[in-house]
Amino acid sequence: MATVIEPSTGLPGPETRRGSRTSRRVTGIIVLVASVLLVALFLFMLLQGPDEDAPPTSLGFSLNSFFVWIGGLGPLVQIPIVVVLFAAVVGIILLLIEYAPRPGPGYFWLRVAACFIIPVIAFMVMRPYQNAVVYVVGIALLAGAILFFADYRSRQGTGYVFQLIIFMAPAALLLLTGLVYPAISTIVQSFFDKTGKDFVWFDNYVWTFTNPYGFWSVINTVIWALIAPIVATGIGLIYAAFVDRARGEKFLKLWVFMPVAISFVGAGIIWKFVYDYRQGQQIGILNAIITWFGGQPIGWLDAQPLVNTICLLAVFIWSQTGFAMVILSASIKAVPMDQHEAAQLDGASALQRFFNVTIPGIRGSLIVVLTTITIAALKVYDIVAVMTGGRSNSSVLGFEMVNQQQRFQSYGHSSALAVVLFLFVLPLIIYNVVQMRKQKEIR
Repeated sequence: MATVIEPSTGLPGPETRRGSRTSRRVTGIIVLVASVLLVALFLFMLLQGPDEDAPPTSLGFSLNSFFVWIGGLGPLVQIPIVVVLFAAVVGIILLLIEYAPRPGPGYFWLRVAACFIIPVIAFMVMRPYQNAVVYVVGIALLAGAILFFADYRSRQGTGYVFQLIIFMAPAALLLLTGLVYPAISTIVQSFFDKTGKDFVWFDNYVWTFTNPYGFWSVINTVIWALIAPIVATGIGLIYAAFVDRARGEKFLKLWVFMPVAISFVGAGIIWKFVYDYRQGQQIGILNAIITWFGGQPIGWLDAQPLVNTICLLAVFIWSQTGFAMVILSASIKAVPMDQHEAAQLDGASALQRFFNVTIPGIRGSLIVVLTTITIAALKVYDIVAVMTGGRSNSSVLGFEMVNQQQRFQSYGHSSALAVVLFLFVLPLIIYNVVQMRKQKEIR
């Protein structure tokens, strides 16, 4: 349909706009119907009864056979093979992104071939399907047809949709296989028993909040999420404000930042010696000091209620204060000096300038630091595993989730704990997204 331009406005006329909307609607309907048919074919393929006598249909190899083959090779041979294959895949993707969108009959047929050949190869390489070659080829060809049709009807130009999908496919595939599918599978598994066979409704969630293992892991996780970010950020902020533009500032920051470079496992081992408790001569610093003054040694990591949790929290705060200090120190330096000078001329004291000028100026950084440390506190595992192993009611959700799966083989309880942990993290993610949108609107 020819484009009609209105002389008065220089814009497409009503008939052109109406035809464009109709075209988009038709394209959307065709793609939707084809997508439904694609899903139906995939479900039919999964639900059909297997034919034991039918030989596997593949290209002669599959990903499983490739991994079995490469697993039998030596490490020095595996590395170059993996590197070469990875480079080949990346090269093909870059080739399609670069050349496929170009106009011309050669590039047109390149897009046609890629749309139909790539899905077929992908399906056949992923696994050898028995008695399902018709479904596999049908699904692959239909997927290619959808991609080619959407690209052909694209208003952005030749090869636009093709280039977009090829460019996004690797990241989308990794997200689907590494994030979306495991998340959905975990939620579904949380409603089944430890064997994963019997549907038990909300029994695993009831267990989480009533059984001592689950109950204390939830309580301790809440304590970690409330205390750790506030204390670590508070200490880091105060220290950053005091050493700002002070003599030897870099050296003073270095000592506080050093624990950040230590892993949680290393920090747990270091502090386990600090809290060490034994009969006779004490090697733990705390108990050595207590006995030196005539007191009795204390089993810090077994002390209840919540004393051992506070001891573990101290390790986490020690390792996160440096992170908060570095981020907030950079934000403090970014606050314009004109604001401080204006407040000082108005008679504001140093403390008033700190609360009324500095804090509002670094609000965005404070939110980032608080939420980052909170998420790290919610998913902490290493410190608890190294120092207490979850004993004496010191477990947290991250540790108990792994413990229930690996030690007790209870996949239902482990999945329920993972879902509860996700629900704790979700509000922080939503809050961060909202704040980022507000900042983007301001800019």
